[in-house]
Amino acid sequence: MRIVSLALGGCLKALPVEFGITEDTGGHITYALGAAMALAARADVTRVELVTRMIDDTVLGAAYARQIEPVGDKLSIRRIDSGNRAYLSKEASTADRPAFTRALLAWLETLDHRPDLLHAHFADAAEVAMAVRERFGIPFIYTAHSLGIDKARCAALPCGDMDRRIAMETRAVTGADAIIASSRDEAERQLMLYDGADAARIHCVPPGASIDGGTVADPDRARALLAPFLRDPSLPMLLAIARPVAKKNLEGLVDLYAADPGLRARANLVIVAGLRDAPDSGEAEQREVIAGLLDRMDRHDLYGRLALPKRHDRADVAALYARARDTGGVFVNPAWTEPYGLTLTEAASHGLPVVATSHGGPSDIIATLGHGIVADPHDPPAFADAIASLLGDRARWQAASAAGRRNAQALNWDAYAARFVDIARTLHAPAIISASPEHLLLSDIDNTLTGCRAGAAELCAVLADRGDIGFGVATGRSLQEARRLLHDWGYPDPMLLITSVGCEIYWRRGPRLFADADFARWIDHGWDRDAIAALAATLPGMRPQPAVEQRRHKLSWFAEDPATPVLLADRLAAAGIAARVVWSHGDLLDVLPVRAGKGAAMLWAAKRMGLPIDCVHAAGDSGNDIDMLERCPNAIIVANHDDQLAVLAARPGMFVSQRSNAGGIVEALEQRGLTGQRGREAA
Repeated sequence: MRIVSLALGGCLKALPVEFGITEDTGGHITYALGAAMALAARADVTRVELVTRMIDDTVLGAAYARQIEPVGDKLSIRRIDSGNRAYLSKEASTADRPAFTRALLAWLETLDHRPDLLHAHFADAAEVAMAVRERFGIPFIYTAHSLGIDKARCAALPCGDMDRRIAMETRAVTGADAIIASSRDEAERQLMLYDGADAARIHCVPPGASIDGGTVADPDRARALLAPFLRDPSLPMLLAIARPVAKKNLEGLVDLYAADPGLRARANLVIVAGLRDAPDSGEAEQREVIAGLLDRMDRHDLYGRLALPKRHDRADVAALYARARDTGGVFVNPAWTEPYGLTLTEAASHGLPVVATSHGGPSDIIATLGHGIVADPHDPPAFADAIASLLGDRARWQAASAAGRRNAQALNWDAYAARFVDIARTLHAPAIISASPEHLLLSDIDNTLTGCRAGAAELCAVLADRGDIGFGVATGRSLQEARRLLHDWGYPDPMLLITSVGCEIYWRRGPRLFADADFARWIDHGWDRDAIAALAATLPGMRPQPAVEQRRHKLSWFAEDPATPVLLADRLAAAGIAARVVWSHGDLLDVLPVRAGKGAAMLWAAKRMGLPIDCVHAAGDSGNDIDMLERCPNAIIVANHDDQLAVLAARPGMFVSQRSNAGGIVEALEQRGLTGQRGREAA
């Protein structure tokens, strides 16, 4: 497989990267390089080329004017000469894009072996990728990095500029053959805000934690870098690393630090905000942010407490992470919104706990790595309290440090590249329609398919041997999370996914998934989402689940009192609002359209497949499986089921396994004569 990666913005070069040399030379450069390096290292990838603009600027340096820059045996950076070699900001590059596209197409025309796939970083590259696809038929994967709809809440750009950006992103979201997102928030909330977004084409693939993890932290470098600034460098360090742009809220970080006497007395603040030679160097937004930081240092009299180093390289950054850790400090990301936050994963790999914005990807990262706290930067005292709580609780700090180091190992570029190649292959595979099965196994995921590796392996063997059994899942999880779990547990790709407690259905056609739009329209009848949310807000004991768990046809809360779902159902009925209330796992409360639910989705799917319901075998373990199990004559309740299913388990004809998890499904299929190779031989 030959891959061309398109990254038009910022200054792209091989390591060491000059982060912050321009306002748009940031984390996406780390991502583009890390992804390309990992892909080029794979035996099934023959060549990777990172394609960007040629920039000939004496201030930025000669490196960006080289046409070809080798990075490894199978990886190089190619700079396309559009006829305008000046450095251009994102907004200014719009006028240059047609010329760049023509030059790129001309280069591709000369190749004996054109790329098999394009990878577009940001929507401007997606525009170019669409032109290449139109000419040569090459599919492309889109990675957004930063999306305008979220940024619009805090952007300083004129409205017209933001409108144009969102329109371009909409074209990318709807036009890409596949989309890779870095976090659940990006995949399930941010991207789905765009008209025409299709969850089936969006894949959540976290990037690696670092592209130079072998860098040895030299404590002397950090001490030398900070010596001109800090009066007592032994104090814990609050470290922030970000481009000097308004959305990163670095000035707000200085203000909240200055306003908290406890933080000022307890810790130093170190902000690494890009590269600069003087306060008036760089682009307008950079100059404005740097001027604001310097002004606040003077206005708050933070001399000796605040460090603002002008120049640094990756070795310096590694040393700063280590120094912050060794002083018992904290990494801080106060951005108004953060699409992902690669610095948070870098901090984790160094064992440095974090406090980060609650808006965007950091919530997912910190939940996964367990190395810190999220807080709202719009509430500076609360954000400062979160920092203080880590600084002041040594046991909590040590637990976060250890968790970050341990869990960051799972975020590696090799795993990213493997998922990327799997996705890329689906774009070239033929859309073969599988033969209709004679039976359908429809199973919950959590604690039914998962929970026992040996049982999962047994069930996978049964499914591999039985060509007459179709495999589907019915889960409370989102599509993204369902696919992740099935992949992690080694299950085959299901032909059918019923997700989000039965309010979404996805069908597999060959390698790709397609949403069942007819089902979505059918369950929309009588659904009044706003009225349900307003009524629920008046009830005690209900706490909304994160935004990423909410869906067009699902509203979700935490509720630990068993009386709460009953009370909510009664109130909805009294108000004349048609809805289904589902309570499961002791604290998860979901409200769905009255026509939705796992049971309704199961019946819909069986009818679409032309299968009688007595050929469907539904398996589950919790409360959100009840309606599916009640409606299935071949229901399977695994031994580890919740107490909510006790009454259902006592019904005549209900198969209650002696084995837990997937082994219980195998037990039921064995009793029904549906194991062995008969199905494959018949096929």
